[in-house]
Amino acid sequence: MDPITFADAIERQRAKSEGPEVDFYKQALEASQEFRREYQDRLNVVKHDQMPMERSADGLIKHVINERMNTKECCIDIYMQFIAAGKATGTSRHLSEEIAFVIEGHGYDHHYDVNFECDEKFVWEWDTTPKTFEWGPGDFIYVPPYVAHKRFNTSDVEARVIVVNSRVMKAIGLDWFDQLEPAEGFEDVWQPPAD
Repeated sequence: MDPITFADAIERQRAKSEGPEVDFYKQALEASQEFRREYQDRLNVVKHDQMPMERSADGLIKHVINERMNTKECCIDIYMQFIAAGKATGTSRHLSEEIAFVIEGHGYDHHYDVNFECDEKFVWEWDTTPKTFEWGPGDFIYVPPYVAHKRFNTSDVEARVIVVNSRVMKAIGLDWFDQLEPAEGFEDVWQPPAD
């Protein structure tokens, strides 16, 4: 009995036909070796005075870990978000989920859930009425993927919230991240969405 084959003679001929010569595999091996050498010199501990501050379109933040910092962490970004008493962040959305931990302050989040269809292309639509989630010190906040969200501080002290986002979606080609509106007082650093 002949073994079952899934390729015919023409496909077998095409499989090894001449094409451009490359060394992608070799380059990947070399890059991996270089990464492992360079990785040894990255930071295991980031001291408080090595964490840069940023006036971002989402408000004032202090980067704890960021892909542009020289740390051994390769999968997540972490920052501390400062929200002045009675103020709010901007409104943003990103394809990675977000988790946050409240250090200080009381307030609430607005989450605008997303619905999408994917026949020939992605079609995204967001609810116009937000869901409201109250938070305070010690609380954990979860923001699902691509949900538009805004954080409000209702207390009379500056709120401090640790925010964690994954870099994985970006790494697989889904770097969809928009700042829909800036935080009040941070309009000068806002990059409006393209669509």
